[in-house]
Amino acid sequence: MKRILLLSDTHSYIDDRILEYAKNADEIWHAGDFGNLEVIDELKKVGTLRGVFGNIDEAKIRAEFPEINVFDCEKVKVVMIHIGGYPHKYAPRVKQILKEEKPQIFISGHSHILKVMYDRELEILHLNPGAAGKHGWHKMRTMLRFEINGEKIENLEVVELGAK
Repeated sequence: MKRILLLSDTHSYIDDRILEYAKNADEIWHAGDFGNLEVIDELKKVGTLRGVFGNIDEAKIRAEFPEINVFDCEKVKVVMIHIGGYPHKYAPRVKQILKEEKPQIFISGHSHILKVMYDRELEILHLNPGAAGKHGWHKMRTMLRFEINGEKIENLEVVELGAK
């Protein structure tokens, strides 16, 4: 069983609340727009970090993280990309990747809009954790946490970090 903290769009912002949740996770997943290397360094100090680069991320971050990250956690296949859309509104390239990879979870960020949706057509759980940073038009800073236990995705919960 793995406890996952999923966040995105930190835009160079990290605080003790984010790090406290990160300390209680087995893995931290970041869906892009880290903003700077300090965010990455702080998250790596407290746990295992997986992620993708976002559209604002500089060359050093792009060298460390891929644009598309396909991986397995327990017995669950995951596809993560920063800009990907969501069920029935995927970017065309993303929909093709999802059809080829057949993940159980698809993660994207970018929109700053928290979304948890199940795509019945592709049989994929779509997760967008919203934005954990203070930059952008969102009003509430959010993340997601959940557990992966074998093939099961369990105990999904929205974490509200407060107004930006």
